[in-house]
Amino acid sequence: MARELYPEVRWIWMNGRLVEFEKATVHTMTHALHYGSGVFEGIRAYNTPRGPAVFRLPEHVKRLFNSAKIYRMELPISREEVTEAILETIRANEFGACYIRPLVYRGFGPMGVNPLPSPVDISIAAWPWGRYLGEEAIERGVEVCVSSWRRAAPSTFPATAKATGNYLNAQLIKMEALANGYVEGIGLDVQGNVSEGSGENLFLVKDGALLTPSIAASLLSGITRDAVMTLARELGIEVREQQVPRGLLYTCDELFFTGTAAEITPIRSVDRIPVGDGRPGEVTRRVIAAFHAAIHGEDGDRHGWLTPVGVPVAREVS
Repeated sequence: MARELYPEVRWIWMNGRLVEFEKATVHTMTHALHYGSGVFEGIRAYNTPRGPAVFRLPEHVKRLFNSAKIYRMELPISREEVTEAILETIRANEFGACYIRPLVYRGFGPMGVNPLPSPVDISIAAWPWGRYLGEEAIERGVEVCVSSWRRAAPSTFPATAKATGNYLNAQLIKMEALANGYVEGIGLDVQGNVSEGSGENLFLVKDGALLTPSIAASLLSGITRDAVMTLARELGIEVREQQVPRGLLYTCDELFFTGTAAEITPIRSVDRIPVGDGRPGEVTRRVIAAFHAAIHGEDGDRHGWLTPVGVPVAREVS
């Protein structure tokens, strides 16, 4: 079944070496399997006129290390070595456009909640992955709901860390949405204000301005979110990070998700109430066009956001 799901993947990078896909396994007593003690990143590489390139790789690696720092996980290798391992994994699999998943986790060690005696392990996988919320989403938009599940309070789990355990909450939001016929759910914070989707940040257009919840609303500070704010300001669109009450979801003019997996995905309705006229609006389309130019290098990579993958190199693997 594993090979059927990922037929293109030949190699996984694990703790310093490339391992055959079928051999990339962990022990059942691995600490992270029992206690969610891991952090990770979601990254994308895109085809550009100059060859495959990874979008905002330094920012993703920095966030990975910051997430690990919050959970007192000291990585055994440097940022530069993680960066090269990511590129090596893409090259070894001979991928162009792909999704990349670095994972740092507490490995096999003494059982118990205390993670400190367990080693810090690292793996990196890459695979081709299309549009996360559906191939037609960018043209038609998606239908979403407000979840009954709240995002964790800042004093419980740090949303600023992209930690594996945090996504148990995301799974509840996602499963509830799917069970009720929606594509995705939106979580509110403990105050009842808008936070984010199960795996995406959120933007609203109201009276020509672009609004997004602040990071105080128990959300992950997304790298695509940051890119969208930069691009929107360059387009002359006012951008405001602020508290967003739930009611604005139903009265805004446009609404869209952002994220590495979701990229920019328009939302056409919330709780069956149409957003605007029920289709992607002008501001959303302008931001999408600017984003696509940036990720594919059509603007000459004027922001310096693209890291070339380089040519596949023949080397010993195990």
